[in-house]
Amino acid sequence: MARRARLLMIQGTSSGSGKSTLVTGLCRLFSDAGYKVAPYKAQNMSSNLYPTGDGCKMARAQAIQAVAARVQPSALMNPVLLKPLGDYRSEVLVNGRFYAEMHAKDYYEKFALKQGLPVALKALDSLRKEHDIVVMEGAGSPAEVNISKYDIANMLVAERAKAPVIIVADIERGGCFASIAGTMQLLKARHRALVKGFLINKFRGDQSLLEPGIKQIYGLTKKRVLGVIPKIDFDLPEEDSLTGGPGRPDLPQESWDWQIGLLAKAISESVDIPKLEKVAGL
Repeated sequence: MARRARLLMIQGTSSGSGKSTLVTGLCRLFSDAGYKVAPYKAQNMSSNLYPTGDGCKMARAQAIQAVAARVQPSALMNPVLLKPLGDYRSEVLVNGRFYAEMHAKDYYEKFALKQGLPVALKALDSLRKEHDIVVMEGAGSPAEVNISKYDIANMLVAERAKAPVIIVADIERGGCFASIAGTMQLLKARHRALVKGFLINKFRGDQSLLEPGIKQIYGLTKKRVLGVIPKIDFDLPEEDSLTGGPGRPDLPQESWDWQIGLLAKAISESVDIPKLEKVAGL
């Protein structure tokens, strides 16, 4: 039986926590290390679409991640895409092609588990057959208890794929340690077991000041903080970033690559990459 790609999933304590840009940086770093890498986000909601070479559409964030991984962007990397239309309605694209227009209630109750999750898992399996590692990205927070039973973007897909999870938190907003502790408390026990550590991002100042909080988080969760990422300024178009800014949506694609390099360098200097490789089983 052919060896399938290893997995590493990045989830966040909230939207805007830095998942997309962290995945972008990790895709480049793993590619630099000689691995064949693919990004993946089971379900994304975005108005920023990217046309693929085969006539499909995917979220621009996953296209940037594919460039970071040095592979061709594919709708398999974003198998369920919601393009918001307003009034709780979205255009649903499946594997890059129009499927239906749905109200949020119908999407969750009729589509997400019955159709969306199988499509997402099939796409992930296809990527795993062609790569050494798939860097997966969650959406929003895995601890949205009001929709957790329908949430195919976070722990449901992680559990089915047996993917180790790293949770990233944004310290610039305040409440970083509370958000980590609260997220872990709200997760089901079997989902907490998938979490292998945390990352803190957008930090400015003396890192030693974080030590009491880092120690308390370990005492509460028995999971370690694997890196503290500084606030990074870069121009990549953003949806959910380490910078919290708008980026440059007009940045030409030929400029993406060197911006990705800047991001990867900053992450490599702040994160325990060998530990992440070990978590992923590389």
